[in-house]
Amino acid sequence: MAWDLPTLLGLAVAFSVVMYVVMDGFDLGVGILFIRAPSDNDRDVMMSSIAPFWDGNETWLVLGGTLLIAAFPVAYATLLPAFYVPLITMLFALIFRGIAFEFRFQARRFRWLWDLAFSGGSTLAGFCQGLVLGGFIDGIQVESGAFSGSTFDFASAFAIVCGLGLVAGYALLGSTWLVFRTEGTTAAYARAAAPIALLATLAFILAVSIWTPLTHSQIAQRWFSWPNIGFLSPVPLLTALVAYGIWRAVGEAREARPFVLSIVLFLLAFLGPLWHDPVAGRIVGCHARFRGGRNGRDRADHIGLSKLCALDFSRQNEPGRGLRALMNITKCGRSRNSEPGGLYGTGPRP
Repeated sequence: MAWDLPTLLGLAVAFSVVMYVVMDGFDLGVGILFIRAPSDNDRDVMMSSIAPFWDGNETWLVLGGTLLIAAFPVAYATLLPAFYVPLITMLFALIFRGIAFEFRFQARRFRWLWDLAFSGGSTLAGFCQGLVLGGFIDGIQVESGAFSGSTFDFASAFAIVCGLGLVAGYALLGSTWLVFRTEGTTAAYARAAAPIALLATLAFILAVSIWTPLTHSQIAQRWFSWPNIGFLSPVPLLTALVAYGIWRAVGEAREARPFVLSIVLFLLAFLGPLWHDPVAGRIVGCHARFRGGRNGRDRADHIGLSKLCALDFSRQNEPGRGLRALMNITKCGRSRNSEPGGLYGTGPRP
């Protein structure tokens, strides 16, 4: 991987997404567990535990989206139409959740309604994020550099499983956060919920880990070829050790350790999606095939090259849409010094 500007910006996008999932994940998890709390007083404690953090945590989502549209506009324009429905639903769920967060403190007669809104918005937002992740791994249809599928292509069985898995993972983060930050009956409720959320999360991780290589031969080839298998082979063992550590730490009342280990478990779970990018090499090849001209400069404008690369990308009919693939789509079209009109132009440069 060349350490140029697109690479660094791509890593910044990935870092923002991971930080959002971890940081906003625990307060979404608290919302998922919210409606099942033993009493209204426990719900007050749960909401107070995330009150100083929840709105700041969502800043990572804004940062990731802004970086994506600014640094990778072609990838953004290709991917966004494929996930309009889950993304818009997620945003409305987050807005509704934020309104419920503020109104619940003032409500008396209809507080139960805002409890449902807060818990439902948290659950729906987490599920939609999982749908996007599953659809991203599954792949999207691209023709002539634009999304060519239907509105609900994202709603595959695999994406639904990813959505449910992310809800379970957020519940794990939320329960371990409550173990860390609360006490009394609220902490007891969190200690009871954490093992259930842990088992559900592990079940979904196992299902996705088996499902992905079985249905996508290119991903299986990449995961199990040398030297990739050497890097990835310790991940299942590390996942099992971390899960056992969470189980033991929750039972032994070690407040901070379950939450920290839950974050580590999430990071391990994200290694697979970040690793499966088997089409990156072909896209780099596309970049190489279109180089030429005087002084070795690119002879096509940014949009044209990116569309050709996206077309070549779709013709391979390969599912991996990983980080390097997105970066290389954009790198295929970089040509500030190109003859036909700079970065976005179509006419000759003055």
